[in-house]
Amino acid sequence: MQALITGGSSGMGLEFARQLADKGYDLVLVSNRQEELAAAVAELGKKVKVTTRFQDLSKADAADELFSWCQELPDIVINNAGMFFFKELEEADIDRVQAMMNLHMVTVTRTCLLFGNAMKKRGSGRILNMSSMAARIPAPGITVYSATKAYLKSFGRSLSYELKPYGVTLTTVCPAAIATPLYRLSEKWLNFGVKIRLIHTPRWLVKRALRALFHGRRVVCPSAMNIWLPALIALLPGFIIAALWKRFK
Repeated sequence: MQALITGGSSGMGLEFARQLADKGYDLVLVSNRQEELAAAVAELGKKVKVTTRFQDLSKADAADELFSWCQELPDIVINNAGMFFFKELEEADIDRVQAMMNLHMVTVTRTCLLFGNAMKKRGSGRILNMSSMAARIPAPGITVYSATKAYLKSFGRSLSYELKPYGVTLTTVCPAAIATPLYRLSEKWLNFGVKIRLIHTPRWLVKRALRALFHGRRVVCPSAMNIWLPALIALLPGFIIAALWKRFK
């Protein structure tokens, strides 16, 4: 059994690798962080076979290169790689915006189509895409991030129906706040958020994501915050959102 994990060298990706290794899956870890890949091999290579690929997945043809590189079709593909920034969009951000759109939408879409089609021919396979609670919260500062995550949620849910008759499942996970380096919060604030249960640990999230994956669920939104926060924000009048943005941007 083999699992391919993008962004598999740190954060939730590394936790996916740990928990799948505990289940006996050999790993293919893809990341643009060479030192972290080496550290992951040192940690997990004692349990299972770990293959790594150093690659920038924000390139438009990244999925095609990854698919061609794979020597065997994995049983599980986890599209976890992501990026985040919080700021008002300016012309200087064009390249970073394009990179985010490629990483979250283009690469994931092509990965699902390439690996999904091969899984259809084999008659089995599981794909997991990481969306976000932000898919339901279009807001200033995370303009592109929330839009790309909304795309992932819609795309994944729709494609799951097309794959299911061929024995292939696609699960989209929409986590709330998770204690990873993605959001660039200090360790102090991350620990505080975990303590008051406003932020969950990667271990907590991945355990629930894998349970959904192995049960073939289409969309899973762990955490009660997924229920009340988007609903609360939706009730805010536009002038309040504009005022809050003006104050905190």
